[in-house]
Amino acid sequence: MHRLIEQALNNLSESFKRVDTIALDNQKKVLDAFIKNRIALRHFAPTSGYGYDDVGRDTLNKMFADVFCTEDAIVSPLIASGTHALTIALFGLLRPGQTLLCATGKPYDTLNDVIFGDGIGSLKDFGVECAIVPLSGGLPDLEAIRAKISEVQPSVVALQRSRGYDMRPALSVAQLREITDMAHKAGCKVMVDNCYGEFTERTEPSFADVIVGSLIKNPGGGIAPTGGYICGSSCAIKQIEGRFTSPSIGREVGSYAGDYRLFYQGLFLAPHVTAQSIKTALLFTEVFSGLGYQTLPKSTDAVDDIICSVNFNDKQKLIDFCKTIQSVSPVDSFATPEPWDMPGYNDRVIMAAGAFVQGSSIELSCDAPIRPPYTAYFQGGLTFEHGILAVESCLKALGIN
Repeated sequence: MHRLIEQALNNLSESFKRVDTIALDNQKKVLDAFIKNRIALRHFAPTSGYGYDDVGRDTLNKMFADVFCTEDAIVSPLIASGTHALTIALFGLLRPGQTLLCATGKPYDTLNDVIFGDGIGSLKDFGVECAIVPLSGGLPDLEAIRAKISEVQPSVVALQRSRGYDMRPALSVAQLREITDMAHKAGCKVMVDNCYGEFTERTEPSFADVIVGSLIKNPGGGIAPTGGYICGSSCAIKQIEGRFTSPSIGREVGSYAGDYRLFYQGLFLAPHVTAQSIKTALLFTEVFSGLGYQTLPKSTDAVDDIICSVNFNDKQKLIDFCKTIQSVSPVDSFATPEPWDMPGYNDRVIMAAGAFVQGSSIELSCDAPIRPPYTAYFQGGLTFEHGILAVESCLKALGIN
């Protein structure tokens, strides 16, 4: 093992203990939900057609509501991505003439056209206004949020927990609660984009009206093949389910001819796999900050998502880093990622993701928009050992012996 990695592992021992303690607490919470809901083989069986009385589907909803401490949930393989889940939630909660407030800065790239697109069925096309409160020094500007809520009187306040493509720390549950309390006092509903943040803390932002995420990130444990979740209050979920299918049938239909086992098993594995990803992110940030690169999170920080940001300030170094991550992937290691015009993004994007589940970002992966300051967003790792091997390969690629 490279001496820099050995040194980093020694430096991170206390941080790793904290991560393991959180994982144990979350594992108990998940196990309790399995026991409470009396999960059996019958819950894994596929269904077809309309999917009436699909016990696997309906119980999975109850499982997520229990684990995320919310009143209700929609969990489905029919949700194509995190962006799809967020879109369903936004269209379910908002009506023409109302206003959405993005209180944690500009939303993630793939939501831009969902909110502002012209002639494509966006919120803007349906007469929904949107206001944005920029971050201040990478943190929510509470006074500006309070003032903007008073000014535009939004119906929904949207909060993005993870950093997206910004060089900022992820938001903690405590920070999200502070903004949510402010919004609720003003009579606004709150939607939290919880992607990349699940199981990084002992609790989830269940105080929000809706929390939303993808099953090919943390809560799918690296084996859920597709899908997304929307957890929240009974009132909010009732509004949203009409947009998930249709207003006339809500969640009464929706079959899945595949095997539900992977969704249940993925949820069971999620606390452990998330901990593996956090340890990998901390190792990368410790090693690369030691080499003089600007990184987030700091190794001593509390970790609120699974992402490590590395600022290269150089286009080619960024591309080379992503190529190295691809080369140590278990799938498609021979492929060479190149920047391309990826659907939903405003800049060309490079993605390294040699994953068992295509595009899964709980598996070891890396992506970045090709724009200054050329920051790589590294995340995932089903096993910490894989993370160590990836760091070793990166050091070799940099010519550090």
